Amino acid sequence: MTNLSTPQLVFLLIFCAILVIPPVSSITLSPGNSFDGAPTIANGDPVYIRGIATGHPQNGLQIWVIGKNYVKISSISVNEDNTYEFELKSADTQTLTPGQYFVLVQHPMMNGEFDIYYDSSTGSVINRQLGTGTSIFQLTGPGSLQRPDAGYALMQAIHSQNVDDTFALTSFIVGNPTVIINPIGDHRVGDSFTITGSTNLAVDNDLLVEIYSSSFKPTQKVQGSGFSGSSGMVKVEPGTNGFNSWSFPVDTSTFKPDEYLVKVSGTTNEVTGSATFNILELLPPTSIPTVKTQVTTFQTTSPNTTTTSSLPTTTNKSPPSPITILIAFGFVGGVMILKRK
Repeated sequence: MTNLSTPQLVFLLIFCAILVIPPVSSITLSPGNSFDGAPTIANGDPVYIRGIATGHPQNGLQIWVIGKNYVKISSISVNEDNTYEFELKSADTQTLTPGQYFVLVQHPMMNGEFDIYYDSSTGSVINRQLGTGTSIFQLTGPGSLQRPDAGYALMQAIHSQNVDDTFALTSFIVGNPTVIINPIGDHRVGDSFTITGSTNLAVDNDLLVEIYSSSFKPTQKVQGSGFSGSSGMVKVEPGTNGFNSWSFPVDTSTFKPDEYLVKVSGTTNEVTGSATFNILELLPPTSIPTVKTQVTTFQTTSPNTTTTSSLPTTTNKSPPSPITILIAFGFVGGVMILKRK
């Protein structure tokens, strides 16, 4: 085994101490995570790329943002705790063309230099380790690669055997500002429920939610107002599948039966969503018919006592026998003969 000098041992120890985080886990993209459902942002929303880069590179990290008709290359420093953060500002995303954008975070590794770099004077990507510096491909200007091909070529260049740089990769999608209202359904006067939806606006953006009766019209001061509804501001919250969410609670105790319009609009982005639902009349209370029943009560005593009942009682009489009738007629006839004598 070849004996190593002290500088070589120190160099080897530094190399072993550098922890290269797998690409996806080393990058946190706001408002969501990359590749498994790249997050969608709206024009004018900032993007934050956060992660960990061990080894404290003196020259920091190099950030490549590549998309359709867009290239931005920046250098950032690494914090004492090995964390880093890069912000693509609102002014940067305001004019981005809708589509997917790749973000590559380049680490210089052991030699502390970016072996792959961009020459702004020529628009070429240069490999410092080939001769005195060799152009690999054209990133901007005449003859430049299409953006997906340029991103792939950049990754291949950093993976080159004569380059010790490494990188982490993520992506995001720029879309036109969108606000979606989930189906609401019909409700009755007095119901409390929540209207929900999704948006590609960034977290903490403000949304104005307005609910008003479709029959509402301006009135004169002497007329009673026909307004029924509510309004308020809500914050965009973290969501899933590349979209964020929002919600607005509704209390219909003061609403009138009618069709209602829901309008959701951004305060800093020109975006609007709308939907309708119905408020129905409150159902009357259900009445149960009263059934009259006749109750018969009995009082039961011991075997030696009389049992009484509230039921009416009747006496059964036997009809007179024929002999009794003859005797009666005979008696009457005898009396009449005596009176004649």
